[in-house]
Amino acid sequence: MASTCYGTVAHGRLEQGVQLPKEGANFAAYSTLGVQLGRTFVHDAVRDVVVATYRTLEQAAPGKTFVYGETGLAQGGPIRPHKTHQAGLSVDFMVPVLNAAGASVPLPGNVTNKFGYGIEFDKSGRFEDLRIDYEAIAEHLYQLYRTADAHNIGITRVIFDPVLMPPLFATRRGAYLRQHLHFMKERPWIRHDEHYHVDFAVGCR
Repeated sequence: MASTCYGTVAHGRLEQGVQLPKEGANFAAYSTLGVQLGRTFVHDAVRDVVVATYRTLEQAAPGKTFVYGETGLAQGGPIRPHKTHQAGLSVDFMVPVLNAAGASVPLPGNVTNKFGYGIEFDKSGRFEDLRIDYEAIAEHLYQLYRTADAHNIGITRVIFDPVLMPPLFATRRGAYLRQHLHFMKERPWIRHDEHYHVDFAVGCR
């Protein structure tokens, strides 16, 4: 059965939610425990877009490693500590990073750093020997937007730390992203430096 969402991302619920795949050729979930606890459910239309985008990125961004974060519960509703993620339409994507050698590696997630959510990047986008791969973020968002459009759904909002946005807009896809995506301009309630939050546009009851 197809998924049905009710309400909004901030006050909603979900029926027939589906879980994102734990991993694929170029992506993985942020935490095996998070998957087991059922924190990676979405609307099936969102699942289709997310997975299809990763498949496209195998050719569009070869050699890049992507990690997705928390999405929501099988029935939607509140999922602490998130203020949204209630209707199966919200997905956190952990920032792609490059190591000291310039290789694409997964953002390290474990209990001590809150499975990646506790990592703090400085204003230049660096954390220890890692640096944010802005070109990979930009290509991901570009392909995500185009794939969502091809699936007849949209993207209503992207949340990313405003301090880190200038390097993102300076990428090859930056002008396109600035034109087509709505980035929240207000300072978010948490920094959103180690991940970028995406809300998809699916008609809810």
